[in-house]
Amino acid sequence: MSSRKGLMLASWVLSVLLPACAGLSREVKPNILFIMSDDHTTQAFGSYRSRLASLNPTPNIDRLAKAGMIFDSVFCNNSICTPSRASIITGQYPQTNGVLDLDGRISPEKQFLPREMKQAGYLTAMIGKWHLKEEPAAFDYYNVLPGQGQYHNPVTRDCTRGAWPRNTTKHVGHSSDVITDLSIDWLKHRDKTKPFFLMHHFKAPHDLFSNAKRYDSYLEDTTIPEPDNLYDQPARGFGSLATRGINDSLIHTIGASVSKRCNTWGLGKRLGIDESLPEPDYTRAVYQTFLKRYLRCVKGVDDNVQRLVEYLKEEGIYENTLIIYTGDQGYFLGEHDFFDKRWMYEEGMRMPFIAHGPGFIAKGSRCDLLINNTDFAPTLIDMAGGRVPEYMQGRSFKQTLLGNKEQPWRDATYYRYWMHMAHNLGNPAHFGIRTHQYKLIFFYGVDYEDPPRTDYWGSQADIVTPPGWELYDIKEDPHEMNNLYGRSEYAETVKELKAKLRLLRQELNETDAKYPHIQTIIDAHWND
Repeated sequence: MSSRKGLMLASWVLSVLLPACAGLSREVKPNILFIMSDDHTTQAFGSYRSRLASLNPTPNIDRLAKAGMIFDSVFCNNSICTPSRASIITGQYPQTNGVLDLDGRISPEKQFLPREMKQAGYLTAMIGKWHLKEEPAAFDYYNVLPGQGQYHNPVTRDCTRGAWPRNTTKHVGHSSDVITDLSIDWLKHRDKTKPFFLMHHFKAPHDLFSNAKRYDSYLEDTTIPEPDNLYDQPARGFGSLATRGINDSLIHTIGASVSKRCNTWGLGKRLGIDESLPEPDYTRAVYQTFLKRYLRCVKGVDDNVQRLVEYLKEEGIYENTLIIYTGDQGYFLGEHDFFDKRWMYEEGMRMPFIAHGPGFIAKGSRCDLLINNTDFAPTLIDMAGGRVPEYMQGRSFKQTLLGNKEQPWRDATYYRYWMHMAHNLGNPAHFGIRTHQYKLIFFYGVDYEDPPRTDYWGSQADIVTPPGWELYDIKEDPHEMNNLYGRSEYAETVKELKAKLRLLRQELNETDAKYPHIQTIIDAHWND
């Protein structure tokens, strides 16, 4: 054969085989690294353009965001650790998966996400903060913190030595570093013939924040920007009879504060702030100490995310790995003079969600699709090539991740906080609905158990707070400073939102049929 004919034949073979190989590569399932931190709120990112963005608190996560997709309208359906994690692992709302509060648990047969990922051909692992009490036995491998876990020299339980929960190992170092060490070790020694699904869960930056020693001087000489609504919360148009009481009689009882306003939990005392300081000096001192400790933990998380990214690159699998970064809920960093979460207000309800996947996630994109945490499991299963089961109440937004349009999609998301006045943090029980423009909240103000569980939730749990409604226009009032409920010009809006709220509660199995004492309050005040 002449050299010319040989070249022509080789060219023809390549023209046939290369497209075929390219098509085959598109069928290769991506690895999925799901990273979740505890209480890492959207205000504490650069990529979410908050008041803290100028501090550059998350340069490594922001780099992933810049090269991937940022989701701006992702919400939890209950802003507290265990219920949120239960919705993520099951794709279901609380009354369906059975986890209403911190006392809930998810047994292995209900750990639907890892079960479905295994059905899709994935090797599954759970490393870090689990917080769902039962053994994470649906995973091929686990190594998890017991309960909340410790910040320093943490103990973990793994699946290799004996029955749950006795197989424990004590580690040396900060939990963020230790959890990352464990994940990298698992990645190195995993079965590499299968794609992996790794849930890597940091404990940080959960309170009370304790950073690795190397971050002690981080932000030491920096004045942290304050939220506009940190001071004088009682004087604003925020809140209602339900959250302030008659003539503001409950402002020292409801809503755990950075200031001395509602100091039952004692944030300042726990941070070592001199309580003899007058206001506003006291609030300023608590806020600066609180934020610096929080952001030092965030810095440790961000640096460890980069360690994971570097490992993926070293192994040569970065290009074929979908990286998700999220938090289990939002968190208040002084907004409304609040800390902690639980509230349906934006800072507690909104979740960060960043997706990065070179070649299949649109670079530098943002999404405003109305998503909640029940959607995570269906989406991950769909991305893995699995079939989303009908028992999941959430929906896949895979097409959005791939740059296409979801059609149709929800126009409202439901929220419910059950733990009435628990832990001396002063949060009345409530539920509501959030659309792109409006948020409607009903505070019914009693525990779901009758009588209330004061032995479990603390001395405030038997306080019955007044029922009441709040309405906020998120587009015009993003910091939720003006309650519009009761204004005649919003009567039609309220009517439409209540109809939508009632329908969602029925569709999602979120009514109060099991709790007649609550339903009585709802019926009596629905048309207030």
